[in-house]
Amino acid sequence: PVGVGIGPTKTLAKLANWAAKTWRKSEGVIDLRDPSRRDRLLQMTEVSEVWGVGRRLTARLKPLGIKTAWDLAQYDPASLRQQFSVVLEKTARELRGISCLHLAEVEPPRQMICSSKMFGARVRELPPIREALAAYVTRAAEKLRSQASLCSTIQVGLQTQLAALDGPRYANAITLALPAPTDDTREILALAQRGLGQIYRPGYPFSKCSILLMDLSQRGELTPDLFAPEPRRGAERLMAVVDQINQREGRGTVRVGRVPAAPAWAMRREMLSPRYTTHWSEVIGGRG
Repeated sequence: PVGVGIGPTKTLAKLANWAAKTWRKSEGVIDLRDPSRRDRLLQMTEVSEVWGVGRRLTARLKPLGIKTAWDLAQYDPASLRQQFSVVLEKTARELRGISCLHLAEVEPPRQMICSSKMFGARVRELPPIREALAAYVTRAAEKLRSQASLCSTIQVGLQTQLAALDGPRYANAITLALPAPTDDTREILALAQRGLGQIYRPGYPFSKCSILLMDLSQRGELTPDLFAPEPRRGAERLMAVVDQINQREGRGTVRVGRVPAAPAWAMRREMLSPRYTTHWSEVIGGRG
């Protein structure tokens, strides 16, 4: 169906467009410039239909009593910014008719996601490299879920310090396809560890490993493969809970068991710039 949505803000125009396609009585056109018509539509629409509010965010809004687009529009914008993000605050203001989003402000989903850091010291054994890769996969999968994407292909890389002229040098990468598109950290990590085992060479002083997520697609964008294995039961809910805890309590609060709390391979941070304006323990004159 073809629909035309008209509204004073981008979010309202998108909501009007959705309603024009959904309700036949509208004859394909809905104009929300009339405040009374706008309020009526907001009261009838579930919050999950609002542009930018997905299934996971809907579940987090429900305990706050936000079930409809009207509830979101009436909620305190400052509280939304503090509890969620500035993006959700702007969405609520847009639903009230206050224009906050311009065409260039909406960032499209990334087409590839990479996570990689230099080791704090050269690593020769495979177990600590597996730990580092698990940490990098965890971070990449978090970014993947934050934009509601699924990954179909991964690339695992491993290298020594290539600029060093007085030692052995080695660099290699392997590209592997997942059985089915997924955002499950466990599925991605299992395949990544298998790939790492294929490119690892004993005896080399490795300085870096990396994970690259490729062939990304949005949820619901691809038709599922009839012969692909079934995803783990409850995987989506589990990943959502892990992300929610880590957002609230701090990154790494819940992590893969292979990743230690204080790894020996972690990047050196002795020369990290002071965080005078963003960290209480480093405020000038303050106490940790």
